[in-house]
Amino acid sequence: MLLTALEFVGLVAFAASGALAAVRARLDVFGVVVVGLTTALGGGVIRDVLLGIHPPTTLRNWPSLAVCAGTALAVFVFHPQVARLRRGVLLADALGLGVFATAGTTIALNAGATVYAACLIGMTTGIGGGAVRDLLLREIPLVLRKEIYAVAALAGSALVAAGHAVRLPAGPVTVAAAAVVVGVRMVALWRRWNAPVARGPE
Repeated sequence: MLLTALEFVGLVAFAASGALAAVRARLDVFGVVVVGLTTALGGGVIRDVLLGIHPPTTLRNWPSLAVCAGTALAVFVFHPQVARLRRGVLLADALGLGVFATAGTTIALNAGATVYAACLIGMTTGIGGGAVRDLLLREIPLVLRKEIYAVAALAGSALVAAGHAVRLPAGPVTVAAAAVVVGVRMVALWRRWNAPVARGPE
């Protein structure tokens, strides 16, 4: 129940972030909904494709589609008010990252993936939707730029894999690992931590 509730919070956060980015890019209402859906569901679709789950789980679960589409429409209508809730959106986005990355790792492990593959699939579940969003909007994906984002997701995935290896209960380990991801992400934003960037030619 807790993981399901957190997953829906993550879906709402990712759909809102995608819709806001689409509004800023001056897309019409259809484009805003498409980008919101892609941002929220893209990581899960990539995960299921990599694991050979067809059709992807999120495309068979109509409440997820309805929640994401409704969120995107709400952002389209009330985007000035939503844009003012920047800290709340960032916190929800971090929560979604933690939940999707760790849950994705657990799903991959349960599907028989190796620890190494499960960690990469879990990280991809967390960051995939945002990367596709940025590509649709013709931007360099956020995860390839300075911010500590993919690293936090990979750390959470590694914690889930480590718990699985020593046979700890999956539920508490997933929640704890998601909390670590959220903590790392929020501290990185607060302290303005960035991954190293190569110096320019000058």
